[in-house]
Amino acid sequence: MMHKVDRVFGEKFLTAVDNFYAYGVHLLFNEWWESAPQDAIDKYVAAITEHPEQGPLAAAGWMAPPFSLSQVADCAPGTLGAAWREHMVVNGLAEQLAVGYAGLTADFEASGKLARLPAVLKYKVLRGYQTHDLHHVLTGYTTHPFHELALQAFGLAQSDYPYAAMTLSVIIGHATLVDPWLIQPAMDAITDGWALGRRAKSIQFIDFENQIHRPLDEVRAEYGLLRDTPFVPLVPKVSELVAGELVVQEKMRESAAAA
Repeated sequence: MMHKVDRVFGEKFLTAVDNFYAYGVHLLFNEWWESAPQDAIDKYVAAITEHPEQGPLAAAGWMAPPFSLSQVADCAPGTLGAAWREHMVVNGLAEQLAVGYAGLTADFEASGKLARLPAVLKYKVLRGYQTHDLHHVLTGYTTHPFHELALQAFGLAQSDYPYAAMTLSVIIGHATLVDPWLIQPAMDAITDGWALGRRAKSIQFIDFENQIHRPLDEVRAEYGLLRDTPFVPLVPKVSELVAGELVVQEKMRESAAAA
């Protein structure tokens, strides 16, 4: 039986397509479960549980302690931890990103909207928020909007996952229907991340928090993440939404530098 997209959810999806910074996938993802086709849910669950590496790690359900800069304060230059610290400090990123998302998830759970969210996919999203910035460091993708998109494509290449798939769908929908200036740089980012994710070993659910003193290049080599040249998005014309996000990011970096 061919399932249809719930039209109430479809309106929320289009709201995200209109402006994916004003109404983000972090909200859209949580709104989907009430109306999601059970067959689609089952397929997303199987993509993790039947994966030879990801399945056992997801079953173990390990979560790292909340991140703080003090954890990586003594990491030597060239290590994963030192690169993680630099990434967080230079970009002015919140140390408690995963904790904040856990709070959002708890609010949605209290509303009853996540009653059909399987435990393994709840773990996937919460653990994913813990590892997101580590994955930036490991893949070499920065916080630039198109690097963020590449990282989502990388993750989707390693595991069928609705959060990443929604991100790509929303952005391509905006590029197609609202701002065609996004099409080429977005597709460059998606194809770069997808290709890297397909050829690399799975890094999903790995406890990199326990490997912060290892040389970064050694970890990258182990997982097939070394590359000759970094990804550089070609952006001949900057779309309105991306331009606005770049301004926000620059202000965050300036605040971090002044602190």
